[in-house]
Amino acid sequence: MRPVDRRVVAATQIAAIAMVLAGWEFGVQVHAAHPGSGIDPFFFSSPSQIAATIGTWWQHNYILGDVAVTMEETVFGLLVGGAIGVALAVLLASNRFLGAVFVPFLVLFNSIPRVTLVPLFILWFGFTLWSKVVSAVVLVLFVVFFATYDGIRDVDPTLVANARVLGARQADIVRHVLVPSALTWIFSSLRSAVGFSLIGAVVAEYFGAQAGVGYRIQYSEAQLNTSGVFAGLAILMVLVFAINLVFQWLEKRLVVWKPRVS
Repeated sequence: MRPVDRRVVAATQIAAIAMVLAGWEFGVQVHAAHPGSGIDPFFFSSPSQIAATIGTWWQHNYILGDVAVTMEETVFGLLVGGAIGVALAVLLASNRFLGAVFVPFLVLFNSIPRVTLVPLFILWFGFTLWSKVVSAVVLVLFVVFFATYDGIRDVDPTLVANARVLGARQADIVRHVLVPSALTWIFSSLRSAVGFSLIGAVVAEYFGAQAGVGYRIQYSEAQLNTSGVFAGLAILMVLVFAINLVFQWLEKRLVVWKPRVS
């Protein structure tokens, strides 16, 4: 298969974004000139207004403070939830009895809409960092667990049998066979879990917070400031993109045996 030129891909992506933003801005200008047609900025704002709002937030030093708060909650929730998910998956996938007993319970708990638990976490932990972190953890945990569990169960039994023949103990098999073989699944789930971790943190900020991107969006929403809502969403998308780049960088260096498709 012919490799894809990354520069062409990047240029196409930039062009597509520019076309959408230009069309959006044009629609708002049409509405300003001919009310009743085009895009109503009261409901959808405009790229220029959103950029102006972000600029205002930057001048008032809101962005760095809010981003730092939300990133702390998101990353902490992602790491804790990911670690618990991987540990549970390794334990239950490497022990058939424990897996048979506890996996059905995890499937049952996974059916609970975890966002509805956020008020309960706030009741337990108050309007503190921990209520946001726990909200993120419960969203991340199940995503990482089921992906890692399936990845470990998908390991070729021949590899495990060969390791046992060579005298490997169960701990050695987990460390040198099961976990390395499931790394691709783990990183794939972590990239998906970034968004879930951010959702947990932001939703908890909605219910009660003094700072954070979610708090800034909720405040803008209460003021009927559509530009502020879209500005907050744009900041969140940039945060997810940045965290995803970090995981891609880590995956390239840890999963060195995986063939790369250009």
